[in-house]
Amino acid sequence: MQQQTRSTLDVIYENWRGYHEKLRDCVAQLTNEQLLLQPAARMWPLGQILQHIISVRAGWFSGTLQDNDPAMNEYMSWGQLDSAARSAAELVHGLDQTWAFIEARLQRWTPDECAKTFPDEWDGQVYEVSRSWVIYHVMEHDLHHGGEISLILGMNGLRTPDV
Repeated sequence: MQQQTRSTLDVIYENWRGYHEKLRDCVAQLTNEQLLLQPAARMWPLGQILQHIISVRAGWFSGTLQDNDPAMNEYMSWGQLDSAARSAAELVHGLDQTWAFIEARLQRWTPDECAKTFPDEWDGQVYEVSRSWVIYHVMEHDLHHGGEISLILGMNGLRTPDV
């Protein structure tokens, strides 16, 4: 009997899901006071970084990739300097909702669909970005800001994502 092998992308997506779950589990235990922790006075606190992760996920996958969704439209406004503070439960819900939105697309898009491009404006210039590029960009964004979160948690003697 021949053994079924999974694609490299399946393994990457599975590990991204695992990373998401570890980040979410760390966030779930935080108090409102802990969500205000920041590495320096001029830097974003934990809660704002988490809102930023959520808003970027929603912005790229719903906004840029033109997959309009009312819940994702709401999350796009999170993470701004004037955004309202969110509780750990709200942040976990936002992480889970944006992840579910992303994962549903990862599971259904074909390689040809991942090659499709969409216009994106940056610094006054319009670029065509593919779904594949957006997938990688959002994954690297999650990892980058997850590292910041780990550092802030560790600096304050709190449990960090076990990665």
